[in-house]
Amino acid sequence: MFIGKWAWLTARRMPVLVHFEVTMRCNARCGFCDYWKTDPSARATELRSFADAARFFNPILVTFTGGEPTLRRDLEELVAAVNGAIGLKYIMLITHGGMLTLERARSLWDAGVNQFNISLDYLDERHDRARGIPGLVDRIFRTVPAMRAAGIDSIRFNTVIKDDNLDQLLPIVHRAAELGCGVNFSVYTDAKNGNRDHLLGGSRQRELAEAIAGLLAYKRRRRGVITSSDEYLAQIPRWASGALAEPCEAGLRTIHVDPMGKVKRCPDFPTDFDWRDFRRYQPVNCNACYYACRGEAQAPLRLSRVRDVLA
Repeated sequence: MFIGKWAWLTARRMPVLVHFEVTMRCNARCGFCDYWKTDPSARATELRSFADAARFFNPILVTFTGGEPTLRRDLEELVAAVNGAIGLKYIMLITHGGMLTLERARSLWDAGVNQFNISLDYLDERHDRARGIPGLVDRIFRTVPAMRAAGIDSIRFNTVIKDDNLDQLLPIVHRAAELGCGVNFSVYTDAKNGNRDHLLGGSRQRELAEAIAGLLAYKRRRRGVITSSDEYLAQIPRWASGALAEPCEAGLRTIHVDPMGKVKRCPDFPTDFDWRDFRRYQPVNCNACYYACRGEAQAPLRLSRVRDVLA
């Protein structure tokens, strides 16, 4: 059924994945992002429901993101409304985890969230410093086992590959495996606010290639923990070296809907129109990022990908 819906959406040139950015407010202080500078008054302009937009696009995959989506006290209502608006879908929530208690996780799970994606770039206090939230790692590793014990069995760590956490990638995978979780990888870019501190390039190329080779070797031994596709991981060194030249398909398979219902092809692009005025996008000649939302959308469907999904 999912394959049939994917083919139907593809034939109509409609997005398979819709990201609902339910708020741009955030209480973290990440150096690569300026969402935390959003004025609290922006709350007044945030949509009270994304159900109509969800019904219009009718995607297979839905992501609730931000900003920090758990800042919305009505997040459960937003999730439940979208859940009821689409018949065949898989709903994900991206969060830094700092406000995610077992009780909140359970209420979001009951509302319709199928997968929790929790940001995790280091296993120690470096993650607390990078996100600007003291005690964040300890909080995450208290909450995740409690969620698993309560039957919330679909949890992923979202790990951004940076110049200073290459030694953390496999340890994060091993910790995820111990907890019965998975890991989604993406790669750092300065596209959000121009911060080049953690860009991968130059002298780090060899270390990056070795780190990626380690992840791919792990996947060959054990599928289902690293949820990034083989193709996406293999292309990261090409992008970091400047050798990746394929046009970006952002806007074709994935779109972002901002807190006011405006559509943009990419989280780092300006909005183009209201969702009611949606016009289909064309590929764009942009290589500013190699986020997972770009790389996975362009990755071909190969046997290794099928094995990942089955695992």
